[in-house]
Amino acid sequence: MNSVDLHTLTGAYVLDALEPAERAAVERHLADCASCAQEVRELSETVTRLGLAVAAQPGPALRDEVMRRIGTVRQEAPTTVRSARGGHVRPRWRWAPNWALAACFAAAVALGGVAVSQYEQAREAREQALQARIANDAVGAVLASADARVSTAPLRGGAVGTVVVSPSRNQAVFAASGMPAPPSGKVYQLWYNDGGGRMRSAGLMDSGTPAAATLMHGPVDAASGMGITVEPAGGSPRPTSTPVALLAFPTA
Repeated sequence: MNSVDLHTLTGAYVLDALEPAERAAVERHLADCASCAQEVRELSETVTRLGLAVAAQPGPALRDEVMRRIGTVRQEAPTTVRSARGGHVRPRWRWAPNWALAACFAAAVALGGVAVSQYEQAREAREQALQARIANDAVGAVLASADARVSTAPLRGGAVGTVVVSPSRNQAVFAASGMPAPPSGKVYQLWYNDGGGRMRSAGLMDSGTPAAATLMHGPVDAASGMGITVEPAGGSPRPTSTPVALLAFPTA
């Protein structure tokens, strides 16, 4: 412990990488060394800013270059500082061991990665909430339209399907009661039946809540009805399975 220059432990101190005895020694040193105390404040602020920064994850090339230079580039030229207790001036070398520099870099990258991940999760959650609100408003508008027409029909397995069509809005809403969840890795996909065997995608049902009302994507136009198929996750450009349900749109 006596052979270690306490001036070189500021980086490890900020990263909480010291043994209890070393940490206590550094804290005693900071009370007498204004220069080291200032360095600790600056390093703490830097690590915090790096952790909160919204930036791209550094690539492998950057990390390799930093690790290569750690062993060859000195941290900073020597400076002179005035002792907090006396008036004499003494030289101070601001060196840090290679492992401390590497630890600082690794911690900065880790904190930055966590911040980016948390930011992306929050952004995705906000976007999902916004899309859900827009969809709910659109569903409500179709159901509340003065010319809304409703048709109900039994589905396979005892489920019941209901479709509401609004000619003035050129939109349709579908809901199912008692419909089982699709098989693992599959989704329910809705289709407009344009006649003559032509089926046009109308989007996916929410696999987590198959009983919820779903705004069918795209305009109704001349579609006479709708169908439901089981498709791979993400949906298909055209039906790949026999429809599990076919419903005619209400005409009046």
